Amino acid sequence: MASDLSFVEFVVEQIQNAGVIRYRKMFGEYALYCNDKVVALMCDNQLFVKPTKAGKLFIGEIVEKPPYKGAKPSFLIEDQIENRDWISNLISITEEELPTPKPKPKKKKTRKKSR
Repeated sequence: MASDLSFVEFVVEQIQNAGVIRYRKMFGEYALYCNDKVVALMCDNQLFVKPTKAGKLFIGEIVEKPPYKGAKPSFLIEDQIENRDWISNLISITEEELPTPKPKPKKKKTRKKSR
């Protein structure tokens, strides 16, 4: 079952104070970005935050579960999604610890050879 857009928009609204937030549909589910870093996935109307040491310390008692079959475990956030300050802090902490994504190489323009 794919995530509902209403769930995705609710989560985005809850964490809007964490930074520049956007989401992108990927493989029928959603990736959540904070300041251009993927910080979480939303699958089956559940929020899976990328695991970090700082995030683990912040959460305390964590629940880890893969967001989809074959994926690495992430922090499953259930009860605290409605706590705007808490979830925004977790997303900020996660974003700060994650590396900056490498820029994608520019595609080379190809020219057709004339005969």
